[in-house]
Formats: sequence, C-alpha cells, structure tokens
Amino acid sequence: MTLHRNARTCPKSRRLLVDRVIQHGWSIKDAAHAAGISERSASKWLKRFREEGDAGLIDRSSAPKRTPHKTPAEREAAVLSLRELRFTAAEIAEVLGMPHSTVSLVLKRHGRGRLPRVDADEPERRYERARPGELVHIDVKKLGRIRGVGHRITGDRRKGGGHARGLGWEFVHVCVDDCTRLAYVEVLDNERTPTVVAFLERAVGWFARHGVAVARVMTDNGPAYRSFAHRDACKRLGIRHLRTEPYRPRTNGKAERFIRTLVDGWAYGGVYSTNGQRRLALPAFIDYYNHHRPHRALSGTPPAQRLAERNNVAGTYN
Repeated sequence: MTLHRNARTCPKSRRLLVDRVIQHGWSIKDAAHAAGISERSASKWLKRFREEGDAGLIDRSSAPKRTPHKTPAEREAAVLSLRELRFTAAEIAEVLGMPHSTVSLVLKRHGRGRLPRVDADEPERRYERARPGELVHIDVKKLGRIRGVGHRITGDRRKGGGHARGLGWEFVHVCVDDCTRLAYVEVLDNERTPTVVAFLERAVGWFARHGVAVARVMTDNGPAYRSFAHRDACKRLGIRHLRTEPYRPRTNGKAERFIRTLVDGWAYGGVYSTNGQRRLALPAFIDYYNHHRPHRALSGTPPAQRLAERNNVAGTYN
C-alpha cells in the first residue's frame, strides 16, 4: 500500500481510532480530533471496520471496477505471444493493427516492457580460483588518442577537444589474477602479436616478483592470441593457454569488469589534455586499485590484502 504524502492516517492509526471509540468509549468527535481528521472521516473508518474488520482499514484501490475500453484478454495474449518471438512494440503494433502506446502499456503491465537478452535464460557461471596465479585473465581495451580536454568534461562537442578522427588509438593491455583480482596494466601502441607476447612475458614476470606463479592464462580469440608466437611463449613460460567461448565475452568477465573500473576511474575519471598526461596518471590509479580500493567481490578488501591472506604473509607487498 502506498499512502498519499498528505495522508493523516494509516492502518495502525485508524485501528487506534476504532479502539478508542469501541473499547474505550470515546466519542467520534473526540477520537477524530485526536487523530487530526474530520468526524466524517472517522465515521467512515468506523463503518468500514464494523463491516469488514481490519481489512476495512486498508486503503482501497483507486482503479475503476469496470474499464469498458480495456484491451481484451485475447488481444493482450496475442501481444505477449509476439513478444515471446522478440517482436518490438512497434512491430507488434503494426502486425496487430493496434496503437503503439496501447501495445507499450500492455507490455509494461505484464513486465515485458524490455526485451530480455537472448541468453538471459543461460545460468550464471560464477567461479573463483583458490590459489593466486592459478588463472590470470588478459584483455585489451582501445582508447582514442586525445587532443585537448574533451566533451566528457566540457560538455561541448564543438570545441574539438578529446578524441577526433585521424588521431588513432591507444591499446590498454590488462592482466588480472582470478583469485586476488591483482592487476597489471600497460598502455601500448597496438595489439599485434609481438606486442601481445611481450606484454604476457612482462606480466608474468611482474606477478612472479610478487610471489605469484602464473599457471594458466585466459584470453579472447583474437588473432594475436591464436598465433604460433603466442603459443610458443606460453610453452616457454610453462603456462597453459585457455580461450573464451566464441561470442561469450563474459567468459572472461573478471577482465571485462576490471576494464570498466579502469576506464571509469582512470581514463574518464581525470582531466587530460594529452595522451602523455593520461599515461602518467595510470601507475597511481593501479597502485590505488591494488593496495587501497575496497573490492566488493573480495568482501571489501583490496587485492593486495587478499594476496597476503592467501599466501599467509603478514602485511602487503611493495
């Protein structure tokens, strides 16, 4: 039940009014005055209580008892059937010869206002490796090169700042440990095979310096990750290479989610006039993420603390 914001009574105060009159012998006038309502309203609640009991003290629906022009049930069923076939509201309106607004209201009334994802019925597959380094996730995020402060800050697209055509892209390579969410990031000029292989080697070395031996790496199905050079690098490093399911980026969900955090907090979270300024700001953000930022998936602890706990080492690493 949703009470009007200016309502003087609620079911509990109405029951108090009724008890004062029936059980304690108050007059309707005195009970109404104590409740801050009119005698007419007090009499209404008394009458409803005598006829319906406690149910009579609940606000009744304001919907009319009859709606002569309501869409027939069989018509609504046809709308919902077409929705099951993933027809849009406009398509349903055209097929059934109904106003678009009527179709939208029917869909909204039945909780079908938005089309679900095609794979919405697919069960979630959440997992977390128990040991640091057992699996790391690697992915790449393209960021447009910038020239001046862009419209995300100024709100004005006419000034020509930010990313513009012809400036090209920067490629943010990320590596995230599945167990601890510890992250290693570099901004590079491309995502070609030699660059990808070199990043993998540096990432594995970085994790090794912090006591994490990488056993498996998961990537998408990009050409560089399917190359012989990448395969040979994994063999040389003693790493098993796993690839995500085709057209299922959420298989590599921890890297995808970290990229979102990285973009919101670093790439779009500061005011930069040049690419160099943005790159210089990256180490500070990664240090904050790894050492200080509470991670909800880790019960509010930062990745460095999770690493220390899993390795049974007091404190954090440098």
